[in-house]
Amino acid sequence: MLLSLSKLDYTNYEVIVVDNASATPSAGLKIDFPFITHITLPVNTGFAGGNNAALPYAKGEYVLFLNNDTEVSANLLNDLVQYMQQNPLCGMACPKIKYYQRPNTIQYAGTVGPNLLTSRSHNIGYLQNDDGTYNSSYVTDQPNGAAMMVPMHLIKSLGPMSELFFLYYEELDWAARFKKAGYQVHYVGTTHILHKESVSTGKNSPFKTYYLYRNRLLYIRRNYRLHHQLISGGFFVAVSTPVHCIKHGLKGEWKHTLAILRALGWNMLHRAMAEPSILSVSTKNNLIVC
Repeated sequence: MLLSLSKLDYTNYEVIVVDNASATPSAGLKIDFPFITHITLPVNTGFAGGNNAALPYAKGEYVLFLNNDTEVSANLLNDLVQYMQQNPLCGMACPKIKYYQRPNTIQYAGTVGPNLLTSRSHNIGYLQNDDGTYNSSYVTDQPNGAAMMVPMHLIKSLGPMSELFFLYYEELDWAARFKKAGYQVHYVGTTHILHKESVSTGKNSPFKTYYLYRNRLLYIRRNYRLHHQLISGGFFVAVSTPVHCIKHGLKGEWKHTLAILRALGWNMLHRAMAEPSILSVSTKNNLIVC
């Protein structure tokens, strides 16, 4: 990721690397990449917490939140900055995301959803060949947290991502807050990143299962109107939970079944949904990459 960032054709930026209490110390990255600002956190604060930790150090007008398991195209910042400057209602801008192992296969070209019954969404262009069909830009329903640009002034006024989620759904919860304030999520198809999906959490881990199920219901509770909460929450509890518990049980994946039940139990025990506070950060005419 850092090597690809060093080849950007946009010059007015800084890179802030947050080590979210990883098992392998990363301070040595400054030897090979002296242009980075390096932060080490004492405990793992999750996706939102790790990204939020960089904000007080950021000096720019825009923040690009970028996963560490990605590689960027050289024109990424130039295209995203120009797009956001031309579209003042754009609160979040995401590039095309393709798979690192299959660089001509699309993972994300925008999103449709979530469905008000299942609370599931699907990525536009998912697993399709990148033949130019999705090279345009447009308003879309949801961002993708692997790479999303946000104006700093909106982070200051609307607040950072909620750290209540820890992992998964936090950028969707954030987008819901932006939409309520009158801003939009946009897909920018003129640039892209390559993504090594699920490297951090594992492609089929109980850890991933737990947070996906816990946070889907948490997202429903925080962002849906009462009647939609009853519909989607009821479907989640009465249909989705037992069906997936049975599926994992038939495969002998009892840890996954337990993870789903724990996720349901967490939501029953944690009924309070505190909103995150607004960070106070300074801005200057630079661009920030976290």
